[in-house]
Amino acid sequence: MQSMQQNSKPEKPSPLSRKDFRHFLPITTRWMDNDAYGHVNNVVYYSWFDTVVNQFLITRGVLDLEHSQVIGLVIETQCNYFASVAFPEQVTAGLRVSKLGNSSVRYEVGIFRGDEEQASAQGHFVHVYVDRTSRKPTALPDDLRNLLRTVTTTAE
Repeated sequence: MQSMQQNSKPEKPSPLSRKDFRHFLPITTRWMDNDAYGHVNNVVYYSWFDTVVNQFLITRGVLDLEHSQVIGLVIETQCNYFASVAFPEQVTAGLRVSKLGNSSVRYEVGIFRGDEEQASAQGHFVHVYVDRTSRKPTALPDDLRNLLRTVTTTAE
């Protein structure tokens, strides 16, 4: 007896728009971002995800790369692509938090080409926050939690 239908496909998400995000970071594409097919390679998008999250945390003083007692480790990541991006286009990374747990955060990022309103790509990654020394999960510090609430789009 089968418990799942073999023909069912997961629904592909629709592109989000700029209004769905709370923080934005302009990013300049580089020549080396393009692959042999003439568009930005998929691994570059994950770099942009990391960049917008860490820029947000560092510039607001809740992450010190060398000294913070609590650090975030990526445990899950995913991206959907809707339209190609290529050098020399300017992109903007939009950031929001969709889930704020005790020791984990789900960050969602949209990548927008030029002034376009719909995301060319969007994805997420989940950080579990751990003690820098022991690497054991720990509660989010209050200053981090308070900052993340400013970009949270759903109830905790």
